[in-house]
Amino acid sequence: QVSVVGSSLAAIKFVSFHLASILSTMPTIDELGKVSFSVIAREWRCKFSEDAGKLALTKAQELLEKYESQIKAVPHVKNVQRIVCGGCLDFKVIISAPAVAFPDWEATKFEPEEAFLKELAEIDGITSIETQTYTLTEM
Repeated sequence: QVSVVGSSLAAIKFVSFHLASILSTMPTIDELGKVSFSVIAREWRCKFSEDAGKLALTKAQELLEKYESQIKAVPHVKNVQRIVCGGCLDFKVIISAPAVAFPDWEATKFEPEEAFLKELAEIDGITSIETQTYTLTEM
């Protein structure tokens, strides 16, 4: 049992050392290196109409459900979130990944973004389709 404890302590020290190394080399946005991040997100957003009981919103949700497994299958995806604002009529999908893995997804043109946005644009009552990339950091 002593060897298991010793191995566990060694593993903890190894992980702690490498985690500290990773955190100390996180990318930064500002020149002084104070605004660091470890996650990059891609947002797909649009406006939906209130017509017909917000049918466009319902259709957008159904489309997201259709693509959900494909989105979650993107290598290294950390999180998939859906945001809806009933007041400003926003529908948003936010997909985040570790900063170190994000360029690989970007190289695929954020697959399945093109297909998802194309189908989203075909929904009556959906307008102002946009995308945005930004960093995320838990405080």
